[in-house]
Amino acid sequence: MAFDASTTAEQVVGDMDLNGKVIVVTGASAGLGLETARVLAKAGALVVMAGRDADKNRRAADSIRAEAPGAKIETEAFDLSELVSVRAAAARILKAHPKVDVLINNAGFVGGPLVYTAEGCEKHFAANHVGPFVLTNLLVPALKAAAPSRIVVLSSNGHRVPAFDFDDLRFEKRQYNHWTAYAQSKRANVLFAVALAKRLEPFGVTVNVLHPGVIRTEVFRDVTPDEEKMVTDYSETHGSPVKSIPQGAATQVWAAVGPDLAGVTGRFLEDCQFAPLDDSPMSASGVLPEALDPASAERLWAMSEKIVGQRFAW
Repeated sequence: MAFDASTTAEQVVGDMDLNGKVIVVTGASAGLGLETARVLAKAGALVVMAGRDADKNRRAADSIRAEAPGAKIETEAFDLSELVSVRAAAARILKAHPKVDVLINNAGFVGGPLVYTAEGCEKHFAANHVGPFVLTNLLVPALKAAAPSRIVVLSSNGHRVPAFDFDDLRFEKRQYNHWTAYAQSKRANVLFAVALAKRLEPFGVTVNVLHPGVIRTEVFRDVTPDEEKMVTDYSETHGSPVKSIPQGAATQVWAAVGPDLAGVTGRFLEDCQFAPLDDSPMSASGVLPEALDPASAERLWAMSEKIVGQRFAW
């Protein structure tokens, strides 16, 4: 069948048999991550469900087991904004799973005051980019061992906002706004995927980045109802209707296991399709061409390695 914005994650999986596959999903205790974990586990994959709250992770895993007795599920609790936590979790995952077939960087957040992490990063940039940057790089050996394998990076149409400032990632020169910080981190997601795809293509590991759509999930828990309505109304009036959670999870499931994406790397996806280039400032869909700029991607990669104090080469 032809997939589109109305497609659900279950429709993408269809009758696939994913037995033998190991898939790591961050932010898996609710929303898109939980739905992604649910449909992949039902299809036979061993799913490592990662999230910040261990009890919430266990409850989410139990909800899947209740629906699919025998589902192969493990849980990992760590905070993507704390690199000590990220590194410890990566070590545990690598010990348990020397081969990982798919990593889905689903977790993300928006909202709150200006906060800096232990590494001195603004928290949106830390949790939405720096943490996934480290986790992904640390899991690359397992992904290489399982090749052909896939990495899926969730961004947002927020990457289109002209907020990315290499010279002021910490908001020391400009006024802080959590939507600006979120948009900056979502642009970083795209640039990260561009740089990583180039590095991993020779090893048979593909990397694609996507906009899942606008979906009412816990991502809005730290913003006001009026702010959530602002986002959903804008999306609705600019040609991108709000999706259900099963529809919102579809594109990342397609990126993770869709047969037609075998060997495809470095692409921006949305609505279970390849997103068109679109430099219109008013658009709610498509990928901004400058977000795919290789030079900017390399600059961010170098800055990210400096922030985390580690060079990654495999």
